[in-house]
Amino acid sequence: MVVDLAAAKRFLAGNGRILDRHRLNLVLGHGDRDGALASVEGYRNPDGGYGWGLEPDLRSSSSQPGGALHAFEVFADVGTVTPRALELCDWLQSISLVDGGLPFALPISESAGCAPFWVDADPTVSSLQITSIVCAKALRVADFDSAVARHPWLVSAVRFCLGAIERAETFSALELAFALQFLDAANEVRLVAKLGALIPPDGLVHVDGGAVDEYMRPLDFSPYPGGPTRTLFSGGVIEEELSALASQQCDDGGWTVDFDSYSPAAALEWRGHATVSAVDLLKRNGVI
Repeated sequence: MVVDLAAAKRFLAGNGRILDRHRLNLVLGHGDRDGALASVEGYRNPDGGYGWGLEPDLRSSSSQPGGALHAFEVFADVGTVTPRALELCDWLQSISLVDGGLPFALPISESAGCAPFWVDADPTVSSLQITSIVCAKALRVADFDSAVARHPWLVSAVRFCLGAIERAETFSALELAFALQFLDAANEVRLVAKLGALIPPDGLVHVDGGAVDEYMRPLDFSPYPGGPTRTLFSGGVIEEELSALASQQCDDGGWTVDFDSYSPAAALEWRGHATVSAVDLLKRNGVI
């Protein structure tokens, strides 16, 4: 498995957001933490939430749960305590529904460049899909930030996710992937087997309503080694997926995504995000 890290950096220099250039440097162990935090600050709103296209297919300026998950991604990359993480938990608590879950999206008045599934979301219904992935990212921050770990929002949201996973009988591909990432981050072993039984032997689950060749794959269900979800796949399957991921580096140094984008800006920004994610996964799994 050969990965050209210099080419990945060149790709982001020519095509990526400042945010993703900082994230890649952090992933590679020589980043500027203050610079990374400053780069995400421009997406922050006075209410403590994040918008402005931090989620590339959600260009609205308004604070959204989708923006929160990407903000937590940055905080996890930075790896040090920042008051912005606690303030984001406060905002999430303010928009949580009675059962502790998050709506998939809040009402969007500026729909330009926004994917229809964000615009058409029902803000009165809790979504396991968004709550579980936001929780998964927040739990990575909670590993080193005790204030986030004990925040009432996170405690309530974790309880919602566990209950929703326990009760549900069917899951969409994205719900399945995000719920398993949540269980990994929460180190909840008991429910992993229930969800694992829904994954076919080849580890591929098609995303209904997505692109023709859009699938959740083993590394979507279990991105990091050492967690309970790794018991769902043989070492050979993970090795093949890592090899495939490494081989998908394009001639320009970046990676692509297998889902549709909803604006020219989003298409390029997702490539930057995918490039950081690919390098992060390959590094955490010992490939680079």
